[in-house]
Amino acid sequence: MSHSAAATITARAGIAEDTAFGAVTPPLYLTTTYKLPAFQQPGQYDYSRSNNPTRDTLAQALCELEQGASAIVTGSGMSACLLALQLLGPDDTLLIPHDCYGGSYRLFTNLASRKQAFKLQIINFQQRDWAAKVTAAKPAMIWLETPSNPLLQITDVKAVCQLAKNLNAKVVVDNTFLSPVLQQPLLLGADIVVHSTTKYINGHSDIVGGVLVAKDPAIGDELKWWANCLGVTGPAFDSYMTLRGLRTLVPRLQLQQQNTAELVSFLQRQPLVSTLYYPGLTDHPGHNIAKAQQSGFGAMCSFDLAAPAAALPVFFASLRLFTLAQSLGGIESLICHPGSMTHASMDAAAQQTAGIGPTLIRLSVGIEAPADLIADLQNGFNAVANWLDAQQQGHNATLTGGTVQVTSELNGHCRLNPALTALW
Repeated sequence: MSHSAAATITARAGIAEDTAFGAVTPPLYLTTTYKLPAFQQPGQYDYSRSNNPTRDTLAQALCELEQGASAIVTGSGMSACLLALQLLGPDDTLLIPHDCYGGSYRLFTNLASRKQAFKLQIINFQQRDWAAKVTAAKPAMIWLETPSNPLLQITDVKAVCQLAKNLNAKVVVDNTFLSPVLQQPLLLGADIVVHSTTKYINGHSDIVGGVLVAKDPAIGDELKWWANCLGVTGPAFDSYMTLRGLRTLVPRLQLQQQNTAELVSFLQRQPLVSTLYYPGLTDHPGHNIAKAQQSGFGAMCSFDLAAPAAALPVFFASLRLFTLAQSLGGIESLICHPGSMTHASMDAAAQQTAGIGPTLIRLSVGIEAPADLIADLQNGFNAVANWLDAQQQGHNATLTGGTVQVTSELNGHCRLNPALTALW
């Protein structure tokens, strides 16, 4: 286990370790198979589904960052989630938070209901009686996501892990929103950490990947067996690209957090923001816990637009820097509507239970100049304000500023890429 700082671990991952030619940057091994030293004498590598030098370099770096015993790099964040679930049987109970990522929710609920892979219970960890409900559920595995997606609610990882130990339950923490730089759940008592490396760890929105880090070597060995058996290990090229992105993780996050703090300050003063969700705010319900278990508040925030849902297309179409898209954690700023995008797999009742309202907007803040990002959002708020005025007056309103035209007959029609209309 390394005692190096995160900036050193990320910048030096695989550097100057090539034994063949002394390359400073680790080479990319695209081979699928490997020559055996001799008949019935296996070498360190035999087949790239099982193990690959490039993938192993990435796994070692992420394992070191999370201070775990073993790491498995997978082809996506969802395959990392699926891999962790292989530790459960049909009679085991998986306990999940009520406000987890929509893709995870879809996986958990469908494996439980359609495949009877395990029993499932949903808990609100923000309620005072969460411990009693967890105890009554008698779970074999507790799944946490903190900060949660998209409302950035905070769960006390240490408290849950202490209770889980008494219940002989494993704790898995999805650490995607913060990365190992800002939170290390294994040090708080968790057994397994899951990341979508697609997000902050890679940071450039050009690969899809995941990783699972285990604290116990025995659990790590079992998960490695399942990863090879299921074939969910990640490609070598994607691992190489993720390593490249990993090297700038620390400075990227530092700048993204600075930008987020400025945007949050701006959003606090906006009359068209009814509720602002960001753990860095002192009045956030989870602020003190986040301050204790995190080394930063992250670069994600969400807010409820104080306008009818029909105003959403007006707001999004007025933006030029924030890109309306899925995903998060890249150097570019993204904006999304969780109810119709990232959490569309949740039905209306589940969204309501999770607190995902019809005008909830999520921001993934990038590394652009904060003044430009603020001006971009201001354009969106101005467009909505003008639209609301036109609605109140009962007249058609035309907003000029490029190709956007909005009238009182808009009725929620999205004047964006036609391929996106299915999201609304």
